[in-house]
Amino acid sequence: MFYTLFAKFHPQNFSMNYFRYLLACLFLTLVSSAQAQHFALSRLFYPNVTLKADYSVPSSLNGTQDYGVTRSGFYGIIPIQSEVQLGYSLKKKLDLRAVHTVMLAQFTQIQPTVDGKSSPDNGYKTLSVGIIRMQASIKDRLWVYGGGLGMTETNETFFTPQPFFWGGAARMHILGLRTQIIYGSIIAYNQKLRFVPVFGINKGLGQWRLSALLPFMANANYKVTKWFNVDMMGGLNGYSGGFQIQTPEEKMLRRENYRHIKVGVSANAHLFSVLNVSLEAGVTTFRQLRTFNSAHENLTSYTPATTPYIGASVRYITSRSGFSSRFTRKLGLGQTGVNW
Repeated sequence: MFYTLFAKFHPQNFSMNYFRYLLACLFLTLVSSAQAQHFALSRLFYPNVTLKADYSVPSSLNGTQDYGVTRSGFYGIIPIQSEVQLGYSLKKKLDLRAVHTVMLAQFTQIQPTVDGKSSPDNGYKTLSVGIIRMQASIKDRLWVYGGGLGMTETNETFFTPQPFFWGGAARMHILGLRTQIIYGSIIAYNQKLRFVPVFGINKGLGQWRLSALLPFMANANYKVTKWFNVDMMGGLNGYSGGFQIQTPEEKMLRRENYRHIKVGVSANAHLFSVLNVSLEAGVTTFRQLRTFNSAHENLTSYTPATTPYIGASVRYITSRSGFSSRFTRKLGLGQTGVNW
């Protein structure tokens, strides 16, 4: 684990900015965890496994039918490489840098319903894997590189998938002890190739912490006690899954795209030193549901009505380090106790 590795170096003998860059780069991991219950940099500091579920109350689809969505699944951050390297910078000068590589793994079961009936019958399964490489260098500062791929399919199309992938890079700047910004770009493919510029900020203000990674998510966290805090958040979410329509003449492949903006509040508790439990409620709005054929031609388009949702998550922190906890607090990336 890179936390244990860095504990061998006394902070007084090493550049404070160097550590800031290394820790803050976990910010970009949010791009791949956009479907997590809610968002803050400190939640990504430790490797963890998260079980999550949410339910959107069915609401009017087209004036005659109701549409609802249920999600459940898990998400994990798994470290696979952590080391300090002595080498050369891009300017051919001696440089000391740290690299940390994590794997992001996710499985989600998505079950849409129309008038209370599952559609498609077995829902969609999303499988995705990604890699984030974070490099903090005294001379070249901080760069983050990442990429991943996955698919969202029904049982019928699981062996004829339409995969998606993403890749990107970002740069981090430290503006004071409790302020960090990040900017970069992502290239993503899901039926179409898209270029997405991203901008993020993480700012501590007393008991408050404001975080955003635009255009994906924004969050305000208020720390009530060491073991309890509250989140107010908003974010873009959805899915794009392949399904099949069977007629007497042929089997036709289709794709369903769903998008919404989620606005909610969550209560978060830290239990038994390794568990974080969250309960969440709010509304989903600006909803859009479309279906496409194999030629990517738009067949139907609906705007389901705004509706309430509820969610819950249990996060198991797989590794903790006293050194990294203290250092996170000193840098302003986290605070005493849980900040989930």
